Amino acid sequence: MDAIAVYEGADEPVVTEKPRPEPAPGEALVRTLRVGVDGTDHEVIAGGHGGTPAGEDHIVLGHEAVGVVEDPNDTPFEVGDVVVPTVRRPPNGANEYFARGEPDMAPDGEYHERGIVGAHGFMAEYFTSPAEFLVEIPSALAEWGFLVEPISIAEKAIEHAYASRSAFGWEPESALVLGNGSLGLLTVATLDESFDRIYCLGRRERPDPTIDIIESLGATYVNSNDTAIPDVPEAYEPMDLVFEATGHAPHAFETIEALAPNGVGALLGVPGDWEFEIDGGRLHREFVLHNKALVGSVNSGYGHFESAVESLSGLSAEFLGDLVTGIHGLDEFEAAFADDDTTIKTAVEFIAYEER
Repeated sequence: MDAIAVYEGADEPVVTEKPRPEPAPGEALVRTLRVGVDGTDHEVIAGGHGGTPAGEDHIVLGHEAVGVVEDPNDTPFEVGDVVVPTVRRPPNGANEYFARGEPDMAPDGEYHERGIVGAHGFMAEYFTSPAEFLVEIPSALAEWGFLVEPISIAEKAIEHAYASRSAFGWEPESALVLGNGSLGLLTVATLDESFDRIYCLGRRERPDPTIDIIESLGATYVNSNDTAIPDVPEAYEPMDLVFEATGHAPHAFETIEALAPNGVGALLGVPGDWEFEIDGGRLHREFVLHNKALVGSVNSGYGHFESAVESLSGLSAEFLGDLVTGIHGLDEFEAAFADDDTTIKTAVEFIAYEER
């Protein structure tokens, strides 16, 4: 079967031939429909993140997938069920995090991530997966199912932000999303019904399709070229929630200054090493005197995928059509990895969905 992989020492993905996988007991065979491309894929390709499976010289890419069950293989699924796989797998047999259903909380070395580190991904014509790592979705969502994984990342971060405020009555009204990439836009859409006022910060100038999407959702665009994050409270308002999805290291500390009293910042971006000066004492006082909090979040669990399915079902076709700027077949897969001002979210399509 055909698969899209990156080889060690290379800096671009290629189509390679892999044997069609055979499902082990407890696994289903899934025929891949679509696989999304995101910043993590680009980091894996560049060699800045992740790693190949043991004994291999390449890794099959792709962690945002949707497919159709081809062979249930005595799992609870039926032929034709549309499913989305979660990403993490136990590295050498189950450990405590997987045993209690919390693989997303496992530290480095206690997991593999398919398509990222230690295990081949889903960007192939077929993949297998244990049933407990497959989330069934309505067939009506098959076209957009590759968005479940990134939405689940937002669902987890938001859940953890709320959990950090659970010791008191917290009724947030304002939210600021840092980053107007696909994750930022999906987060704005996900937050839409929970917050009275939503802002999204980016550095793009008008005209720009992401700004159009932000405003079509009823949110306010904040141009970081005009308004720095610490200036947001004065220019707009202090924020009850700040959702950081840029990986720009200074933003973590600037978030503290943008928060309202009792506010919380959720950090999702993964920066490289970056040394810079901060006034640590002033930021420490902000935490203590104004009951602020920062939480970090990475990956997501099965329940977050289920929540993401519900959120995806509530998104309009117009929004999804504007967000997804390219669906590319295997014969033009390179276009899915292109990165320019017109690209927001892309996917590789292996086969079009046909309801059975």
